[in-house]
Amino acid sequence: MITHIEASLQEAHSALTRLLENRQTLQDVARAAELLIACFEAKGRVYSCGNGGSMCDAMHFAEELTGRYRLDRPALAASAISDASHMSCVGNDLGYEQVFSRYVEAHGRAGDCLLAISTSGTSKNVLRAARTAKTQGLKVIALTGRASPELEALSDVYVCTPGGHYADRVQELHIKVLHILIELVERHFFAANYAPESTAPGSTSP
Repeated sequence: MITHIEASLQEAHSALTRLLENRQTLQDVARAAELLIACFEAKGRVYSCGNGGSMCDAMHFAEELTGRYRLDRPALAASAISDASHMSCVGNDLGYEQVFSRYVEAHGRAGDCLLAISTSGTSKNVLRAARTAKTQGLKVIALTGRASPELEALSDVYVCTPGGHYADRVQELHIKVLHILIELVERHFFAANYAPESTAPGSTSP
């Protein structure tokens, strides 16, 4: 059993190393952060979507922005497309392929941003959401684990992490990227939270 644990951790370590050494992907992450910053500076809203574990990541991303990440600061406007009544209504009446795009159609405005998460890059409902977002003037950040020409063509920034064949490793890198994006946004708007002497109430630091 220990052998399997060590092998799993080594595989995760190797995936993270590949990400760290991939300068193009790191530059794409930086570009994604710049796009998010520009959206918030313009008083826009960020939407996020994904399926399964990627939906959990989309929700985690949004709540870290509306709540907080490390230290207290004002809320940032973000929503994950995960409302159960919306999902079941649209899924039942219009089909699951429209659960995200319909929400973007209803709420998205020019100047907003969509973070579209798909480990494969081929999720039909994510592709449709990206297409609707572009039509309505939103910026699109795609976060994937495999090359997807169709999704990349719909994206303003396309972040493809080198996580490997299985979704679990891809998702492990995705949460790293999402946390980095949040930190970069915070460093821009709330630089005092990252000062060495910062001891704001509610710090999660040890």
